[in-house]
Amino acid sequence: MTRSALSQLGQRTADPPISWLMHLTLAHPHLISLAAGFTDNESLPVTETRALLERALVAGPIGQKALQYGPTLGDLRLRELTADRLRALDGAPIAADGYSAKHTLISNGSQQALYLLTEALCDPGDIVLVEDPTYFVYLSIAQSHGLRCRGIRLDQDGLDLQCLEETLESLRRDGELPRVKMLYLVSYYQNPTGVTTSFAKKAGALKLLKKYEKAAGHPLYLLEDAAYRELRFQGPDTHSALAVKGFANRVLYTGTYSKPFATGARVGFALLPEPVFTVVARLKGNHDFGTSNLVQQLLRHALEAGRYAHHLEALQRRYHEKSAVMVAAVRRHFPKSVAWQEPNGGLYVWAKLPGRLKSGPKSKVFKLALAHDILYVPGWLCYADDPARPKPDSELRISFGGATLDNIKTGIARLGEVLNGLIRP
Repeated sequence: MTRSALSQLGQRTADPPISWLMHLTLAHPHLISLAAGFTDNESLPVTETRALLERALVAGPIGQKALQYGPTLGDLRLRELTADRLRALDGAPIAADGYSAKHTLISNGSQQALYLLTEALCDPGDIVLVEDPTYFVYLSIAQSHGLRCRGIRLDQDGLDLQCLEETLESLRRDGELPRVKMLYLVSYYQNPTGVTTSFAKKAGALKLLKKYEKAAGHPLYLLEDAAYRELRFQGPDTHSALAVKGFANRVLYTGTYSKPFATGARVGFALLPEPVFTVVARLKGNHDFGTSNLVQQLLRHALEAGRYAHHLEALQRRYHEKSAVMVAAVRRHFPKSVAWQEPNGGLYVWAKLPGRLKSGPKSKVFKLALAHDILYVPGWLCYADDPARPKPDSELRISFGGATLDNIKTGIARLGEVLNGLIRP
């Protein structure tokens, strides 16, 4: 038998769940998808973007610069604007650690930053601690790199710190702590649950990681994925982990301009301490020489002209409206025994079915929903393959981000019909 010429990573990388969900959507042309994490189509800033591109492409040196290669790290002015914006969101002083443009890198969406950080820090067999449940696309990155993920239980305000400490202690006893590289958090309006990690929980997590660094023999980082931070439409903002005094050198912060402005403009960013920053920059140079300079100039002008902030306010109002429509429909159509929580931001509602009723792709719920032309994300996709924690199979993620208001109403009504047919009062 001829051996494969593929690398171990190439052979190891499985088809991501998002591909399967997209295939289902394409195979059912009348399907209402409450699964896709797409942003609102009607609010995409077409007119504003055209005006911004005209500004970026003015004749002469300015337009030429936009169409030329840019630095691997990203446009310096955009990096400055990004660091300043994050410092302002955190209410941090100008001289605060962790908010320097010199340690800010522009990426092709925050997804590339997550991949580069994993590549920079992790070897096959290493361990990443993740929320239980977590962003299932990151689980695919971890799987492709041959990593082991250990799930940490979630409370209503983020990580269960007792569970985190018990997991770290168990890994220490088993001699596995040197293989732990980082704790990964989707800290704002989490994908999939909508939970926001409180500032106190971020500080507590950093202190626990620091406590176990000596036994690990190397730094233990907190990777804060803040992709949904600016999609807050009610309630107060929460400071990032960078604002925890004395721990900026252990925080890897990633964010994006894609979701708050336009997902077609694939621009993300990362604020990183040394030596991680330098290694990620080198890896990015090998990947792409730098993120599209034209799109960076678009975002730079959007920020400088106030167009970004103006659009963001409108987008937050739009998501508040769509969330309210979904919440009202869930209240009206779902059985009372289905548990869920009203979101304060982001794109998702997370629901838990009662008893032993399952929601996975082989379940009656999923098959009947598909027969009713409704698609959701089965919750089990969002749990790590952790031998210490069995995967629940009774939850589902529904998204109000990309669906129209009519499709939200119709989709929830159909899904409610399915659930009411299976859940007896």
